Amino acid sequence: MAQPARRAVPPPEDAPSLDPAAIERAYMRERARRRARTERKHAARRSNARYWVVLAVLTFLTVVLALSAWHEIQKIFGV
Repeated sequence: MAQPARRAVPPPEDAPSLDPAAIERAYMRERARRRARTERKHAARRSNARYWVVLAVLTFLTVVLALSAWHEIQKIFGV
């Protein structure tokens, strides 16, 4: 006849970890994750600022080019 499977007794909650460095590694991993998260936030802000600066520079150059072309057209045709 089949015997019921034996159940493993879980260690008590206050039992120390088998690896004493596990807690320190977990702290270091969480610090690295937090650092990476804040770095991603800062990188997103910087890329957003770069986008607007490039857009402003391109708009300025377009206006300058249009005005200089308009000025040349007025000079040539005497408008």
